[in-house]
Amino acid sequence: MDLSDAYANGPYIAQAETYPPRWTEAAAQFRAALPGARRREGLAYGQSARERFDLFLPEGTARGVVVFVHGGYWMKFGREVWSHLAAGSLAAGWAVAMPSYDLCPDVRISGITAQIAAAVTAIAAEVPGPIRLAGHSAGGHLVARMPAPGVLPDDVAARIAHVMPISPLSDLRPLLHTDMNATLHLDASEAWGESPIAMATPTVPVTVWVGADERPAFIDQARWLIEAWDATLVIDDGRHHFDVIDGLGTPGSSMLNALLG
Repeated sequence: MDLSDAYANGPYIAQAETYPPRWTEAAAQFRAALPGARRREGLAYGQSARERFDLFLPEGTARGVVVFVHGGYWMKFGREVWSHLAAGSLAAGWAVAMPSYDLCPDVRISGITAQIAAAVTAIAAEVPGPIRLAGHSAGGHLVARMPAPGVLPDDVAARIAHVMPISPLSDLRPLLHTDMNATLHLDASEAWGESPIAMATPTVPVTVWVGADERPAFIDQARWLIEAWDATLVIDDGRHHFDVIDGLGTPGSSMLNALLG
């Protein structure tokens, strides 16, 4: 099997090249429409220029905070592309935080995991109450890493109420044999050490969500995670890797109900 092809999404999605500019435009429109008092952009959680998060606030007192971690194979994108996905949680009374992080090859995946832990910790200091984590693709890997013992401070870990890895990478070992590893610089030790399937089963609820029309490799990755953790699996009919996240921005969607329920 050509694993570089198995983990390639764009070539198998119609008009794939149109998605990033559409996401970026929708995100900019969302931010422009949200009153200034309800958006705090570029809050620092570390020293580098990309160690920043945007925080969107609901009307009234927040019920807690949803943290969304973006994907892009740890190599591209940033928080500003995904703002519109906050709409669903905001409508339900939750604050939403979206961090950026440094990208490979400037940092290793293990370093990004540490950055997201720092981001979640900083976000927890801004919004009281329960914390619900959602992440897509590489972001699904990153939120799945958060419940591991010692990753988050104990007081922050105790506030995690739900984790939703969406189309996650749960076993990084196949990526050792892909072209992208020229940028990721994974070795065997890090690939296993950073694989959520190698972690102890979390004590918090986990829902793994994946599109039915995704590449078989991503459906396998989702199944491996629920088998390792005995978590809930949702295979979303008619959804592929680029539109499987749309439910986050839709008030009352089944994805949002699962995350916030």
